Amino acid sequence: MQTNATYTSLVAVGDSFTEGMSDLLPDGSYRGWADLLASRMAARTPGFRYANLAVRGKLIKQIVDEQVDVAAAMRPDVITLVGGLNDTLRPKVDMGRVRGLLEEAVERLAPACEQLVLMRSPGRNGPVLERFRPRMEELFACVDDLAARHGALVVDLYGAPSLADPRLWDVDRLHLTPEGHRRVAEAVWQTLGHEPEDTAWRTPMAATAPPRWLARRTADARFAKQHLLPWIGRRLTGRSSGDGRPAKRPELLPYEGPAA
Repeated sequence: MQTNATYTSLVAVGDSFTEGMSDLLPDGSYRGWADLLASRMAARTPGFRYANLAVRGKLIKQIVDEQVDVAAAMRPDVITLVGGLNDTLRPKVDMGRVRGLLEEAVERLAPACEQLVLMRSPGRNGPVLERFRPRMEELFACVDDLAARHGALVVDLYGAPSLADPRLWDVDRLHLTPEGHRRVAEAVWQTLGHEPEDTAWRTPMAATAPPRWLARRTADARFAKQHLLPWIGRRLTGRSSGDGRPAKRPELLPYEGPAA
């Protein structure tokens, strides 16, 4: 891996994790780790270009069909690909099909860029992670194998204790807080060969007293009403939160950085 590598362009491919939910900006848009990473790279390289094709809710088949060829045609220096985790959270999923689609994506993206970056996505500690852990680890084993065969880098967020802390996850329990996204940006930055700006991104947050029973039950009820029940409703009706939503930043254009 090149140290202090200079890259002139970045294209991000994926779902809500790469779109930047829940790193909310004052104007109602989302920032997220990919924007933060692009901002750092732009500060180092005049004329740096960035596109973010991610759309929330996308399954790996949709990512392959809607984003992969678009990203490959841009021929950027760096492509990040994170996908498949939404599939693992479905009650019924064909993991063989997920692995095959991920392999198809990597085979098409790796030759189209100087450096392909894959990830072992983070998981929030709790019962949901334990229920779906075997599927997630099967997905990540596939990521490791594909990276080894195609010369891609792997950012191991799943193995970072800090990112499993529920305090780094939004109230929907599916997306990282702004601090979580900042740590992911730092992880990718270092994986690309840049000098660390935060050597402790993997370090867990300082321990605090756990919330009281009533506070936990209130949070559980709010989560169920605002997030879990709507999510179940979309699954039952075949809808997605990303239906009809365009890519976050569909063109590879000069980038100065996200809004403050």
